Amino acid sequence: MTVPPETENEPAAEPTYESDPYISTRIRFGTELRKFRLAAGFSQRKLGEAIHLSISQLSMIENGHRAPTLKLAGKVDEALNLGTTLTGLLDRLNRAEAQLPRWFRPWLDFEREAEALRVWEALMVPGLLQTEDYARAILSSKPGTTAEQAEEKVAARMERQRILRRPMPPMLWVVLDEGVLHRPVAGPDVMRGQFEHLLEAGESLRISLQVLPYAALNVLGLLGSFTVADLPRGNRPVAYIDSQSMEDRVSDRSHDMRNLAFRYDAIRADALSRRESLSLIKETMRRWTT
Repeated sequence: MTVPPETENEPAAEPTYESDPYISTRIRFGTELRKFRLAAGFSQRKLGEAIHLSISQLSMIENGHRAPTLKLAGKVDEALNLGTTLTGLLDRLNRAEAQLPRWFRPWLDFEREAEALRVWEALMVPGLLQTEDYARAILSSKPGTTAEQAEEKVAARMERQRILRRPMPPMLWVVLDEGVLHRPVAGPDVMRGQFEHLLEAGESLRISLQVLPYAALNVLGLLGSFTVADLPRGNRPVAYIDSQSMEDRVSDRSHDMRNLAFRYDAIRADALSRRESLSLIKETMRRWTT
């Protein structure tokens, strides 16, 4: 990557993003690093020399294209006389993400940055559309999970959903298997609350919710659930593959993307329309109210 030489008049530091849940860890850390570097009067070249990092590498970290490490954060803290400011920030960001399964964490940045998310879910309501009680029923079911651990995981899942409440949320295209509507994850009150939430979400102009009915006889979805993230700035799509039979859970390989695009289109072609899907959800709710 070629990085243009720095000028004497760098742009002013941007506002802090530490508490913004819509921005990825890489971007939040990079923005804070750049803010403190400029405040200390350091150019990228000067800081790079102090911490033994090239300008291109430092630029990639500041722009959120490269993941920071605690060792790097410590070197910057020392060079800029920040105490433990950046190491503390990175530690807090890492601990927040640690509440999610390790194999899921690489997906978080793609989910947060996506312009659109295309979801096929064969077994349960997708995490981005789960109510707190529904999520708690799922996350507390693993043997050995303590109540405290379950609550931490529920809080992390609810935090993920805040991307849907930002000023310009990603387009969310969801297809659910009809079995999701009939699977008793929890008691009637929890299920009824979850369906009410789905109906409300389905009315959003930026959320498309469809149901693949049993009558479609479509078995492609039995291969497993998945989500495809369409990323900005011409970046290639990335997929999260929820399947025990797949080697990778997060992939941007051309073969995988072609395969998933075919599966998603074939599944969605057999799904009910948005209005028909919402009507089916309303009809299914009667099971949970009688």
